[in-house]
Amino acid sequence: MLEKGMKAPEFTLPDKNGKPVSLSGFRGRKVVLYFYPKDNTPGCTRQACAFAAANDRIEEKNAVVIGVSKDSSASHLKFAEKYGLPFILLSDENLEAIQAYGVWQEKKLYGKTSMGVVRTTFIIDEDGVILTVMPKVKPDTNAADVLSQL
Repeated sequence: MLEKGMKAPEFTLPDKNGKPVSLSGFRGRKVVLYFYPKDNTPGCTRQACAFAAANDRIEEKNAVVIGVSKDSSASHLKFAEKYGLPFILLSDENLEAIQAYGVWQEKKLYGKTSMGVVRTTFIIDEDGVILTVMPKVKPDTNAADVLSQL
């Protein structure tokens, strides 16, 4: 897992419209980079809606929200439209950023073990350095926790 003070790994991933988005394109602004397991699941929907509700306040602090999962761009487009999500959603079907940020981990659910995305949020400063790592965040409080850190 990455730690505070480390340089955030660079990536370029497609957004909900298939347009490539690079982390380096946000230099000069803080980035709230959150990794989540799957579009349209209960926890991920609550987390995304909380970020949507807090988006204006986050932007007032010169920060941008970027959500990343291994869902397709088409899935992200439907998810964003269904819930009116105003922030960037990136598709990482090849697990490029997910693995670079160390959030592809073994998970246990109902006694079964599998690999998956562990819900994790990173706050990255204007120069691309990790300010905060929030592992295993709670979907309902993540956005409020981020606001208190910014």
